[in-house]
Amino acid sequence: MAAAKQTKLLAKQLFKLSVVDGEVSADRVAGVLGWIEKHQPRHPLALLQLYHRHIANEVAKSRAVVEHAGSVNAATLASIEAAMTKKYSRKVTAVAKPSPALLAGLRVRVGSDIYESSVAGQLAALSASV
Repeated sequence: MAAAKQTKLLAKQLFKLSVVDGEVSADRVAGVLGWIEKHQPRHPLALLQLYHRHIANEVAKSRAVVEHAGSVNAATLASIEAAMTKKYSRKVTAVAKPSPALLAGLRVRVGSDIYESSVAGQLAALSASV
């Protein structure tokens, strides 16, 4: 049990070393992976899985996935980027992803936060209230 706690702590420390100015640094990640390979800490697979999860969560916080049913132009994506960058006080990049299941409207996902204004979402809310 203590080993698991030490592995979690080490993964968190390595993650902190990988972030520069609020963004994941590819150079730092490469350095961390090199350190893990060279020093072979205990439970390396568990350490890598925990480290990967931290990195993936951090990268997801800097990416807005804009699901849309119709077309989305570059100006709309730019305005979503600007709004999310302001809201999260970090650089957020918007990526368009077609999703016909929305019927109409948008769903924006930043990390674990979801902002939705779609017909499918409204119908689901209406269905749940009946």
